Amino acid sequence: MPTDPGTGHDLRHHGDAEVRDDGSTLVDLAVNVRADTPPAWLRDRMAASLAGLAAYPDGRAARAAVAARHGLGVERVLLTAGAAEAFVLLARALKVSRPVVVHPQFTEPEAALRDAGHTVDRVLLRESDGFRLDPAAVPQDADLVVIGNPTNPTSVLHPARTLVRLARPGRTLVVDEAFMDAVPGEREALAGRTDVPGLVVLRSLTKTWGLAGLRIGYVLAAPETVAELERAQPLWPVSTPALAAAEACVSPAALAEAEEAARAIAANRAYLIAGLRDFTSHGLRVVEPAEAPFVLVRVPDAAGVRERLRFLGYATRRGDTFPGLDEEWLRLAVRDRETTEGFLRALGRALGA
Repeated sequence: MPTDPGTGHDLRHHGDAEVRDDGSTLVDLAVNVRADTPPAWLRDRMAASLAGLAAYPDGRAARAAVAARHGLGVERVLLTAGAAEAFVLLARALKVSRPVVVHPQFTEPEAALRDAGHTVDRVLLRESDGFRLDPAAVPQDADLVVIGNPTNPTSVLHPARTLVRLARPGRTLVVDEAFMDAVPGEREALAGRTDVPGLVVLRSLTKTWGLAGLRIGYVLAAPETVAELERAQPLWPVSTPALAAAEACVSPAALAEAEEAARAIAANRAYLIAGLRDFTSHGLRVVEPAEAPFVLVRVPDAAGVRERLRFLGYATRRGDTFPGLDEEWLRLAVRDRETTEGFLRALGRALGA
């Protein structure tokens, strides 16, 4: 597995590792997929698509639906087997000499770049700055820059105007917006913009719609970039059920449901953060303002707290596998109030409160 040679970060450790095997019975606060998904109407759409499995997948309708959702031409859209495939395509297809990844963030982009033989530079955002981006920190000669917005695991939402300052001729700017549909109004989104040079936006349908096992996402970029990435894809990379899901999830009714879910997440996140503040006397600190369906917390002896929480029935995401974070960090997925209340009681016990 790709690791940071200096500090040993496991770039391929993800939240699902916390709920496999002996963790499968735990209440899951480690994985950022919205609970109680996919909804019944979406399951029905995917089930109906199974009658067409004898034919090879035809992505034209889904691609057109995604393009229409963002007000783009179809030549600016590439459907992928989840956003993770997009990171691999970018790493293998683009001819870059100095890729830079802004951390802490989802580690798969750097892992894919390393696997493709690239030497990757890092820009580490600091807790003292609220993990906020200063565009001047990115090297001028970087010809590929990768950043998440809102960022996993910090839950920071960077202003669109700040991200645009990273763009310049000769540079590919990759903005991972996998959690943007969990932000009410999708404010600060760059998806759909065609005026930013070198912009590549990645979207995932995994988180809001509970499709991690299906693998569906997409790339929004200039036509020449889409064509270059498409040449690197295998034939028929997105299955027929995934194409059906993509088309369904960008419909007006689905977008309205996603917006409603985003507002519910915001309310539930505020409730979680208010409860977490009760433990500041035990050294717990929350990164704020949080804008994603998860929060990042610093707590003394986080590894011990995490193990005690597992004993009490709750899985949380360790933070020390993210470059820029150490063993004092945990990421917590936002859940409904009843789940949060149970978790906060368990956290009190784990902290000895």
